Amino acid sequence: MKEPLFNWLESLGLTITPAIGTAIILAIILFTALVIHIVLHHGVLPVIDRQTGRNEHWLHTALFKNKLFSRLVLTFQGVVLFVQARLWLDAGSGALEIIEVFTHLWILLFVLLSLFSLFDTLTTLLDRLPSTRKFPTRGIMQSLKLVAAFLMVIFAISLLIGKSPLLLFSGLGAMSAVLLLVFKDPIMGLVAGIQLSANNMLAVGDWLEMPKYGADGFVTDINLTTVKVDNWDRTTTTVPTYALISDSFKNWRGMFDSGGRRIKRSVYIDATSVHFLAEEDIARLRRAHLLSEYIETRLTDIEQDNSARGVDPSSPVNGRRLTNLGTFRAYLTAYIRAHNGINQDMIQMVRQLSSGDTGIPLEIYAFTANTAWVAHEGVQADIFDHIFAVLPEFGLRLYQNPTGHDMRSMIANIPRQPAD
Repeated sequence: MKEPLFNWLESLGLTITPAIGTAIILAIILFTALVIHIVLHHGVLPVIDRQTGRNEHWLHTALFKNKLFSRLVLTFQGVVLFVQARLWLDAGSGALEIIEVFTHLWILLFVLLSLFSLFDTLTTLLDRLPSTRKFPTRGIMQSLKLVAAFLMVIFAISLLIGKSPLLLFSGLGAMSAVLLLVFKDPIMGLVAGIQLSANNMLAVGDWLEMPKYGADGFVTDINLTTVKVDNWDRTTTTVPTYALISDSFKNWRGMFDSGGRRIKRSVYIDATSVHFLAEEDIARLRRAHLLSEYIETRLTDIEQDNSARGVDPSSPVNGRRLTNLGTFRAYLTAYIRAHNGINQDMIQMVRQLSSGDTGIPLEIYAFTANTAWVAHEGVQADIFDHIFAVLPEFGLRLYQNPTGHDMRSMIANIPRQPAD
């Protein structure tokens, strides 16, 4: 192709020396490469972007966000540059050898980057599929990226030193121990990611609690070497992927999947406020809708039992009687059962724990129907607000340590002795 060009230039009166000829050919090659770059990157790719982006489909967004097309075009430009050099330059010339090495490295680089973009696009695709969302796709893709980068480096080194890649691969056997040491974390992370996925132990979106690493929040990313956790205090913790296999952690996914979030909190009753119910107390509590059936049933049962055993009712220590604490516990059981914020399909109870120096613990054990944190805390607070407010109706007092106000009131009520 260059002979007709040189003949035409000589017919115009130009003297073509080897140096001038090489310079002209290099200028043509560079000018052609520049024109192709402008046409593809400022003409073809923007048109494709506009035409395919009208529907704003997620696949279009993933392809262009990950720069797959632009990197493929740059790879194509390297091939065109190599073909042009072969067409215009003489075989064995120094300029051709330099351009061939440059274009080979260019093609290897952008083939590698194109593979990276393809892996990122596949990750986006797989993350959208429910069937593959729990698999460690990001870690697997990162492993493939690592292998691809390693192979491309081998090919690039073989190209620069002029040796066959097989020679370099044959020498890797002796370096296997070094390679295992260098890539220890990625290898362990890949194995851990596969185990986490195969055993359904952790997935993106799970609430992870791992105090050893200060992680307490939702998992946002699982990659080859780390797991990223957005904590409740808006900080971010990264945990080594293999640590999730070697150490213990808590996954709250089961709580969300079950549809109930646990309430396990106690109120402490002052033991000195516990007593038997008098007739006027029973008459007053009978009017409570949640207690009427319980009181009638218990009174009938107690009366029958006391009559059968011939109990003398004149002494309060004889026979069975209703207590304000037992009646209050029955009231709370009925109240929890009737509460629309409680999951009625899960276990619920009001139990009395061992008494101590802080009074008699009465524990509420139930599950809210809404597992969201704010909603759960709201239901729990409403229940205990009601408990604190209704305690005096049963003649019970909440136990609490004396406060400064209590001390001042006590001192104020002490009569002062007249001065001598």
